[in-house]
Amino acid sequence: MCAAVLTRRLCDLRTVVAAALVASVMAGAGPAAAQSANAATPTDVSGESTGQNPSHVAAAKALDAVRSAAQSAGGVFKRVPCASSRKVKFEVSLPHVARRLAAGLPVTIVALGSSSTASYGASTPAFQYPNRLADQLRRHYRNADITVVNQGVGGEDTPEMVKRLKSSVIDLKPDLVIWQLGTNTVVKGGDIEGTRDLLEDGIRKLQATGVDIVLVDPQYVPATTAKEAETNRMVSLISRAARAMKVGLFPRFEVMKEWHNDQRLPFDDFVINDGLHMNDWGYACFAQLLGDCIIQSVDQVKAGIEAEPNILTFRPL
Repeated sequence: MCAAVLTRRLCDLRTVVAAALVASVMAGAGPAAAQSANAATPTDVSGESTGQNPSHVAAAKALDAVRSAAQSAGGVFKRVPCASSRKVKFEVSLPHVARRLAAGLPVTIVALGSSSTASYGASTPAFQYPNRLADQLRRHYRNADITVVNQGVGGEDTPEMVKRLKSSVIDLKPDLVIWQLGTNTVVKGGDIEGTRDLLEDGIRKLQATGVDIVLVDPQYVPATTAKEAETNRMVSLISRAARAMKVGLFPRFEVMKEWHNDQRLPFDDFVINDGLHMNDWGYACFAQLLGDCIIQSVDQVKAGIEAEPNILTFRPL
């Protein structure tokens, strides 16, 4: 029980915070504005001036941040790239996932990668891209048992991911693996050409289990555009590997490049101040577009439609 006045206020505040978070997530959004919200004029829970009482001021600022987040959260998916003039079309079928869903069996998806899979820069777990993806797929397949496991480890390159492929991925018996890679190798000045052999070896190990696979290439951000030649080589390498190994490719680099160059969005709109990692909105839009591709590919198989060549394309509508 909350006995003291201040304690009552804090209890009320916790209730409001929880309600705001739940409401925003259920609405398909989240507390993106909480990252930078600042209260100009502090008020207490009842809306009255708090004066100079430090406890009241702290509680009021927190509440104002929540109010600001709640007001802006509803629009997080309405900004330009999520309604892009282009469409990411996933032209690879995901037969294993499709069969599991059609049979009413549970589906496990493993997101393998580095810090952008761990979703460094997201304000809450609700905005980590694997969680956003899980929410979208569960909304679309309402009767399905879908689990998305986040196996992102910050700072890892392809060699480290391949080393933990069995323990972090294969042992979980996934139906789909989404493998994000390449950025750290570029940023750290690693062996770009050596990535191809490691990647193809990892794909072969995954394919031996019958799993569906989607690769995700580097993000288009200041940290990668500063190394344009190296980044382009990595993006091309991953694309060629996907084509050669007949697995899916989500072209994150081209998608984010379109946000910045065609839609004229400044990097600050979708990247945090380190110039490398996405913010809440960036992760949300990435997850939404990736989810659209998965849904389209799975539904093609369920409808008995044969997919075209096993690649993912990025083309105008």
